[in-house]
Amino acid sequence: MRTWVLPEYIEDILPPEAGRIERLRRVVLDLFRARGYELVMPPLLEYTESLLTGTGHDLDLRTFKLVDQLSGRMMGLRADITPQVARIDAHLLNRKGVARLSYCGSVLHTRPASPGSTRELIQAGAEIYGHAGIAADLEILALLCSSLAVAGVRGARVGIGHVAVFRSIVRAAQVGEALESELFEALQKKDVRAVKSLARPLGAKARSALALLPELYGGPEVLVSAGKRLPKIPELTRALATLRALAKACPIPVSFDLAELRGYHYHSGVVFDAYCKGVAGAVARGGRYDEVGRAFGRSRPATGFSIDLRGLAGASAAPPPRGKTGGKTAGKRRGR
Repeated sequence: MRTWVLPEYIEDILPPEAGRIERLRRVVLDLFRARGYELVMPPLLEYTESLLTGTGHDLDLRTFKLVDQLSGRMMGLRADITPQVARIDAHLLNRKGVARLSYCGSVLHTRPASPGSTRELIQAGAEIYGHAGIAADLEILALLCSSLAVAGVRGARVGIGHVAVFRSIVRAAQVGEALESELFEALQKKDVRAVKSLARPLGAKARSALALLPELYGGPEVLVSAGKRLPKIPELTRALATLRALAKACPIPVSFDLAELRGYHYHSGVVFDAYCKGVAGAVARGGRYDEVGRAFGRSRPATGFSIDLRGLAGASAAPPPRGKTGGKTAGKRRGR
């Protein structure tokens, strides 16, 4: 066996790609700093009790685990930095008001997210803690769009969903946990036949609404159709109002998918993915995750996003201009 061969889906980053990633890292972090986001640097590994608290089953499966030779306890190599930043906000900073935090570092996955992708990503992100209002979601979406702009990517667009759409329907219908899980899986596959079959025992309104969700994808017209055809459940109505506000404010093209339930057991509201030309999958993911602070013993509303710097650097039309931050600063919002 050749001793210099790296594990599958793990690779060195060579020039000039390393230079592009480093330039992008600097300009993105400069943008975050200009908008008032303080930089934190969580460790690469920590005990799994804190690393995986409140994150759901998916992240557990993506996390490399090993035994600490000093304590004998199980540790994990982080697969996502957001839970670590939530821990910092809850236990180390312990602020009462709004906190804006940013980060950048490597994360490791046990398996590649898609065929041919790396298992070691370079993740940069920004998060707002302590603000439950839509203003925080609008600020995060605007910051994501500015990040894509300074990166110089082409054809940027954002796909947005809201987990409360599905969640409000199944809760109003008093769906049990097992059936909710089955409906969730069927919706992720856009399997309308399975959704209709599983929803058969439910009331007519719930059956009709669940069967409709896979069809509700496209541009802003989707929200008009959803408002007319989905049940008038207060939580669902609020979710659609949030989506309309985000669509109106977003400076780049927006699409919606009301059956999109990525991170369903982790996110609590809006979820969004950013795409651009030259990259097959999403270059950034984000959303609202108000429950993550509760898992650390301090309930704090939270919203944010993370960017795959390697993917974004590969899609950049040109090296990002040094010192450019783009858009308006968040200084005027500091008093929220």
